[in-house]
Amino acid sequence: MQALWMVLAAFVFATMGVCVKIASAYFNSAELVFYRGLIGMAFLATLARAQGVSLKTAYPGMHAWRSTIGVASMGGWFYAIAHLPLATAMTLNYMSSIWIAAFLVGGALIAWRPGSGAGPLQQGPLVLTVMAGFVGVVMVLRPSLDPNEMFGGLIGLLSGLGSAFAYMQVMALGRIGEPEARTVFYFALGSAVVGGVATLLVGASAWEWGHAAWLLPIGVLAALGQLFMTRAYSGAKTQGAMLTVASLQYSGIVFAAIYSLVLFGDRITPMGWFGMALIMASGIAATVLRARAAPNAPAEEH
Repeated sequence: MQALWMVLAAFVFATMGVCVKIASAYFNSAELVFYRGLIGMAFLATLARAQGVSLKTAYPGMHAWRSTIGVASMGGWFYAIAHLPLATAMTLNYMSSIWIAAFLVGGALIAWRPGSGAGPLQQGPLVLTVMAGFVGVVMVLRPSLDPNEMFGGLIGLLSGLGSAFAYMQVMALGRIGEPEARTVFYFALGSAVVGGVATLLVGASAWEWGHAAWLLPIGVLAALGQLFMTRAYSGAKTQGAMLTVASLQYSGIVFAAIYSLVLFGDRITPMGWFGMALIMASGIAATVLRARAAPNAPAEEH
């Protein structure tokens, strides 16, 4: 059942990406973040009330940190979706697992001292996995030499870095007992606040109801996707179940690629396809190796 929740979450997030792609023609990224948060707050407040979950928290600082880095990552992701093929933007955001592996490698090398036992060479497989992931990024972005798309690719890559930090914080909140609805509600609140301030700074787009109709599914699908993802992880009680669930998150790239080809007519070169496959394989390998190198490291979500 946990695997089903993860596949469903990946499909929901890919579908949300379609709505973001369409809405980005009429609204800037700051507005999308704002409306996504506002709609998500209303949806989650209703859900929390129905579940009897209080929105009051004893850990406002942890929620504030999760929201800050999460909103920055999401804003970068929305920008990448607007300026890149959907499959490319989704793939770059899924680099979070590889970023986490890179953090583990760096931490192990910094902490290592001669004669302390485990040496740097034991991190070799994880290092190779990280390198393979970044080779995949180069292959995904190499076919396009358009400066705008290259900048969008950089922003998309950084959104994956931000996601790595945000997802670790999500799991920390889960370990101290924060309910799913409360955690996602405060992230939606942060999205509304930060997105609203950014919209005031960069300006709002002209409002048309036909265009605005795409904003509602963005907020609803985002909230549902995060809840499904959290449920998938929270129900995975063993390491094997956790690894299976974490690996299945990469089905989101497959869903995004199908949408990219069918709905938007995007052209993905053979090198681009191979790069996407390499990132998927590296991400799954990084998840498995990370569990061996640091068994207590939290798993990420998207």
